[in-house]
Amino acid sequence: MQCVELNSGTQIKGAAGIIETKGLHHVYRGHEGDTHALGGIDIRIEEGDFVAIIGRNGSGKSTLAKHFNAILLPTEGRVLVLGMDTRDTGLLWSIRQAVGMVFQNPDNQIVATVIDEDVAFGPENLGVPTPEIAERVDAALRQVNMLALRHHAPHLLSGGQKQRVAIAGVLAMHPKLLVLDEATAMLDPVGRAEVIETILALRSIAKMTTVLITHHMDEAVLAHRVIVMDEGRVVASGTPAEVFAQPELLESLGLDVPLAAKLAKELIRSGLSLPEGILTAAQLVDSLCQFN
Repeated sequence: MQCVELNSGTQIKGAAGIIETKGLHHVYRGHEGDTHALGGIDIRIEEGDFVAIIGRNGSGKSTLAKHFNAILLPTEGRVLVLGMDTRDTGLLWSIRQAVGMVFQNPDNQIVATVIDEDVAFGPENLGVPTPEIAERVDAALRQVNMLALRHHAPHLLSGGQKQRVAIAGVLAMHPKLLVLDEATAMLDPVGRAEVIETILALRSIAKMTTVLITHHMDEAVLAHRVIVMDEGRVVASGTPAEVFAQPELLESLGLDVPLAAKLAKELIRSGLSLPEGILTAAQLVDSLCQFN
């Protein structure tokens, strides 16, 4: 399938991208044959970007994410993190400090029996001095609004709270890029809302460069740029408005448009005069309120 290249105009220009992939291929070797998970990915993520990556199950988006901090290495092509080649084993430690990963199941990332000890685990392993660790833990828990629960046991938390602790543990290592790989997939609506609110706060206050891999279209519309993947390739890239203006393409890939966008289109078809490009519930409510 041909990639639909859309000019988002949202990338922040800099001397070097946080992440750059060049002709990235990945093949999983197996006893019953090889699986070609990535088939030539060329993307660039700049400092300050907020990128959402979407695609149906098996499209390659999580495989791509694991290349960002060298959990996986290219079968062919290159991945550069702040200019560092992930194939260089001598740079592995620096690469994994630069790229913080948050996965689906927060229980798999929580290693301590007390929240602040868990958040301190990463900096301790980096050899950060003890006084600075305490400062980092305080700052990270404050950033995710979990400071008041710092002495609680993680297993007593809700799913959304656990995921916020997992994010704090990553933030305490001072990464340049935060990658969330389906981080809301296992959460209920309340937990999802907590995590998305945390991500948006990090974007607003800390200007954290963020990659959000998600199958929730209402999350993807919050990003500056959306990358659509299918069968291991990038098939579209642009602003949320540009990408979700192509419902036929998305439906052909087993994806959907946000519910607010669907409802807005139906209201327009029924004769209501609404602006084009409505993607979120807030935008729809604001537009409808103009009729009062």
